[in-house]
Amino acid sequence: MDSDRTSVPRPIDRRALVSRHDIRRCMTDRRIALGNGEFCFGADPTGLQTFGGNTMAHWAWHSFPLPEEWRGIEFPETGCFLHGRLPADGRDTVPPEVGEAWRYWMDNPHAFSLGRLRLCGEEGRPVAADEIELESSVYRLWDGISETAFRRCGRQVRVKTCVHPELDAVSVRLEGEGPLTLALDFPYPTFRNDVWTADFEAEDRHGTVFSLSPRAARADRSLDGTAYVAELVWTEGEARQSGKHTLLLCAGDRTELTLRYGPAALGAPLPGFAETARAAAAFWNGFWRSGGALDLSESRDPRWFELERRIVVSQYFLRAQSAGSWPSSESGLMDVDPWRGRFHMEMLWWHAAHCFFWGRPEMADRQLGCYRAFLPRAERLARQLGTRGAVWGKSLTPEGRSAPWDGNLALLWRQPHPIFFAELEYRLRPTAETLEKWAGIVEATAENMADTAVPGEDGRYHLDPVMPPSELGFTRDTVFDLAYWRWALGAAANWRRRMGRPPVPLWDEVAGKLAPLPVDEAENVYLRAPAWTETYTKFNYEHPDPVGVYGMLPPVEGVSRETARNTVKKIWREWQKDRIWGWDFPWIAMCAARTDEPEIAVEALLTMHMDVTGANDQGCNPYLPANGGLLAAAAMMAVGRDGAHAPGFPADGGWTVRAEGLLAW
Repeated sequence: MDSDRTSVPRPIDRRALVSRHDIRRCMTDRRIALGNGEFCFGADPTGLQTFGGNTMAHWAWHSFPLPEEWRGIEFPETGCFLHGRLPADGRDTVPPEVGEAWRYWMDNPHAFSLGRLRLCGEEGRPVAADEIELESSVYRLWDGISETAFRRCGRQVRVKTCVHPELDAVSVRLEGEGPLTLALDFPYPTFRNDVWTADFEAEDRHGTVFSLSPRAARADRSLDGTAYVAELVWTEGEARQSGKHTLLLCAGDRTELTLRYGPAALGAPLPGFAETARAAAAFWNGFWRSGGALDLSESRDPRWFELERRIVVSQYFLRAQSAGSWPSSESGLMDVDPWRGRFHMEMLWWHAAHCFFWGRPEMADRQLGCYRAFLPRAERLARQLGTRGAVWGKSLTPEGRSAPWDGNLALLWRQPHPIFFAELEYRLRPTAETLEKWAGIVEATAENMADTAVPGEDGRYHLDPVMPPSELGFTRDTVFDLAYWRWALGAAANWRRRMGRPPVPLWDEVAGKLAPLPVDEAENVYLRAPAWTETYTKFNYEHPDPVGVYGMLPPVEGVSRETARNTVKKIWREWQKDRIWGWDFPWIAMCAARTDEPEIAVEALLTMHMDVTGANDQGCNPYLPANGGLLAAAAMMAVGRDGAHAPGFPADGGWTVRAEGLLAW
């Protein structure tokens, strides 16, 4: 039989599934994310940060001092300047009196790298690339440990590295032929996105106070108004300060160390390498045994291995970086991206929805807590704009303030996301507790959506002005936003029914009278917007908004499956694929899967770039929304949609798909 697309009783050998995709690297490969969801140690192929790599955490934020000339300029607590309804052009314009000071609020606060741990020569001399001859560098996914072997100047060195699952700590075991020297360096934050996102030369702009004792050291760090602590313990060798911000550890031919970072001192003994490795193995074994699994190994199509690798490595990549106290930036905890490490609320779907599809809702719980944390400020923003309910911000700080950008208020597609997340959680946890947990957020979100829609003389409600997900400009009645608005208002009304609450007539009225989705009648394909008739010529790049209406979204009243199918085929044929972002390929795959175009679905996920470490570079680099989108699409392709078998793999293409624990949507 060419294709078995349903789950079978025989359980998947999860260890074999995961282990066949252990990450094997060469010296030219980028850093790998060794993390626990909150904290990440970016390790280069030496297992350390000898040639590159950042150390980052979701709690680590810094602001540069406000320049003297900009003090006294008032910046709104919501981050948005507009008062009252959106103007016709949709822009949130910076007032003249603010001038260039808006740049400060764009840059601050920002994520930053906490430090680096590198192999070095005497007196901290950097190691040259030609000193290293790499023999092997493997990350064991099942146990969460990096194992590296190389020769330095002809002498054997072995390094094992792992991150503790509960502490923001990395542990290392080093063995070498002869003594080894390590340097722990502390930098000043910078936006330079190089092998290190940090400035190790600006010695006078920050402070480090070292406290040394036998086999232990502590560094108290101060960067303008930000303070944090680094604690280090080791088994052999001696440490001494070298310069203002560097600690040198002169070890023997074998040493073990643990380095922990935090906003304050731990106040308890740090675990050694063996304890950390055991904890990491227990954690990662449990992770891989939990939630969903997808095995393609019995397929005859030769593409199975690469697609399965992408699925497995994406699960690791996201769990290591995107399961912490705040939503991830688009580069996760590997770099400071062009948006200064902030999280975008419109991209939160791509970072977190897969957690529900793969049966791991706990992985999303902490980051989705941002909706509860930001609700008061979102309600203030709604009042500022003269609307009801809550308006969710765009590029946010941990305080919930938007970074200034003229499209902040017209980029509407972030608004329905919390209703989508509420529905996903209810699918997995259909309880009164879940209903109460999301009730206030669903209510405030839908109230604003209904109030935002503009009644027209044609008896329809319109989204005007609006910037579509493609961000190609401001227009009216964009195709994806109309479909998402209709679905979310219906879902919010259903939420009230589940709770025994009376309907809100305006929600039903707006959902039922929204403008129809724009269609090119000649070809029966969806357009980006009624005014953008050149969707497939002038605007056939950036995010392909029309595929989202029947893919990411479940079937919605007023959305034609036939038109969606024509649309995804035309987009795959005519779109400029070298001018789209990583998550656009899973977006296409989801639409293809729902409209029975499985070959397009498979090709889309394999056309998306992904390097050996799991990173996508079609956006910033790395680009986590691509990984989250791939997992969402793969789940849909494997287990299908409500009331239908999986259409995501060609029935005559030699695919055998075995799935466990995946959520149909």
